[in-house]
Amino acid sequence: MVIGMDTTGSYFVVKKKAVPDVLLKVVEAKRLLETGKAASIHEATEKMGISRSSFYKYKDDIFPFHDNSQGKTITLTLQMYDEPGLLSDVLKVIADFKANILTIHQSIPINGVASLSISVQVLPATGDMSRMLELLEQQHGVHNVKVLAKE
Repeated sequence: MVIGMDTTGSYFVVKKKAVPDVLLKVVEAKRLLETGKAASIHEATEKMGISRSSFYKYKDDIFPFHDNSQGKTITLTLQMYDEPGLLSDVLKVIADFKANILTIHQSIPINGVASLSISVQVLPATGDMSRMLELLEQQHGVHNVKVLAKE
């Protein structure tokens, strides 16, 4: 609990590896219910090894990134080497996921590393944004892909 700060309605984007196991199990239990692989909350929580009280406590507060992205503008920042073709490779990943690029700003490279800020609009045809972020992180020469804002 943070004292002195109003966190009502605040959102954070956190990498999966930083999320407590119980929250990941709540997400999976919700998926089991949505896909019909579990007929009830009791069955879903039992399959996931969590209590129903944990499920009810967190069910409305955690969801996969892509589930709540459609129609949003997402601003990303990337640190990347100053290499010919690397910006093109990054833009191709975004294009392959059918996200609409709204703005691009690249800083002048310092010590061979440039900062890239890019805003994309998530459209109905846009693929899984979590997967897109993973692929951006895996691009040779790209470092520190972060979501700065989601509007």
